[in-house]
Amino acid sequence: MLNLISVLDERFDERARSQAIERIERIGYSVEDREGADDRTLAWIDLVFGGTWSGEAFAGTNIIARRDGEPIGFATYDPRGLRFYWLRGLGTQPGVGIFGPFGVAPQARGGALGPALLTLALCGLRRRGYAKALIPAVGSERLAAYYAPQCGATIAERLDRNERLTRRARTVVLSSGSGTNFQVVADAAAEGRVPLEIVALVSNAADAGAVTRARNAGVREMVVPWNRKRESRAAYDARLLAAVSVLEPELVLLLGWMHVLDARFVEAFSDVLNLHPAFLPLDPSRDEVGTPDGDVIPAFRGPNAVREAIAHASGWIGASVHRITADADRGPVLVRVPLRARAGEREEEARTRLRPIEHALVPRAIMRWSYEQ
Repeated sequence: MLNLISVLDERFDERARSQAIERIERIGYSVEDREGADDRTLAWIDLVFGGTWSGEAFAGTNIIARRDGEPIGFATYDPRGLRFYWLRGLGTQPGVGIFGPFGVAPQARGGALGPALLTLALCGLRRRGYAKALIPAVGSERLAAYYAPQCGATIAERLDRNERLTRRARTVVLSSGSGTNFQVVADAAAEGRVPLEIVALVSNAADAGAVTRARNAGVREMVVPWNRKRESRAAYDARLLAAVSVLEPELVLLLGWMHVLDARFVEAFSDVLNLHPAFLPLDPSRDEVGTPDGDVIPAFRGPNAVREAIAHASGWIGASVHRITADADRGPVLVRVPLRARAGEREEEARTRLRPIEHALVPRAIMRWSYEQ
């Protein structure tokens, strides 16, 4: 993985900015330069690019190209508050601004749009007084070769992404259900694709499929059931906290866990991630979320998100992985992907279509978590 540097000289002055805008308009697109991005564009980014870039776009300023109001390409610059390890060197130096992420819809690739968006974003950094642009986490020499003629970018740092896989974080998974997402994570950990050591699977249901999957995978399984007639919620929550605390996890993953954790649990562990079967807003305070087609739907929180989306006749469902906070399903989102709903679809049919999306999303969330450590 490569970090590139581009010098923000006169190639990115006001004249270059005007020319780039003219090029975009000449090929039939409108262009917008704005703080953050509108909900529709953020949802489109998740739909087209896999769910990991919208949070970065949300944190920065964006050049957005549209055709007939629909987003077709974007370039983010000067994002704030990102914690990725590849930004901790050059990204912290005075006079260095951050570029990216950057993407163009498949049907518009290979033409003038991409280079023009790149130029506009670098012009934006120069406008803000930066002398250099960091183009971080470029995945290959081949991709770096794209940037060289476009903006004179040169390789400034070489980073070994595999180093993030060598130190495995002690992880406890909590699951109440069939455990298909646990299986995905367990397989990925065993194959070295995610940097986790899964020390236990904890379930509140002895007959949960996740328990059997853990046993078959050679992972310690612990059942911590709750008899609501005989034990108070506070007593159960204390018992659950004690059981997990003994395992000393660095990361707790909630994968189909059907019990709202109390504040003591959330405070005890600094890193708790939850898979939620809905397309959640990037702003945790909001109760609605925009979709790729420009619609606005409720943020379906709680255990029956898919059922509620169907009852609401929502045009979209989805999945998100977010950090757990004291407010249920309102922690910061790491990754999310929308999925168009089908008319007349039943809950189990929708869940079946969501499952492969969840299976892809959870490892991406784990890697993002790792990259932020």
